Amino acid sequence: MSGADLIFVRELLKQFGTFIYTGERLDDLVLMELELQDLFEYKMISDEDYMKAKLILSKTKRELEE
Repeated sequence: MSGADLIFVRELLKQFGTFIYTGERLDDLVLMELELQDLFEYKMISDEDYMKAKLILSKTKRELEE
């Protein structure tokens, strides 16, 4: 997964004033997933953006865990 894909997720969250950086990449990804879930549940982001971001985060987490 390219860094540009992860930038999409960070920029999406930044639109809502959310900046996540813990110093631990895996922890960042988990927190991003939680934030995305909340935004989606409150209908603040589209289904398409949510699914794209979820896929990016899932693939990135899988790569880090390997």
